[in-house]
Amino acid sequence: MTPEQEAAIQSHVHSIAEILYKATPAQQLETLEGIEATIRKHLLEQVGPELTLFLSETALAQRKDGNGD
Repeated sequence: MTPEQEAAIQSHVHSIAEILYKATPAQQLETLEGIEATIRKHLLEQVGPELTLFLSETALAQRKDGNGD
């Protein structure tokens, strides 16, 4: 991964974190346990499925195009 790609990931992750923070009740962020549970929940419910869908669709499109690299 290039430094530019890493910087882009950091920027996007920060933007996602801001959105998820605003969507999280304050009482869930009062303890480390609450923060960890909240992060896990957001990853499982919002972030993970979108990443999986994107990667699956991209891999399928590459196979159809004959670019299995």
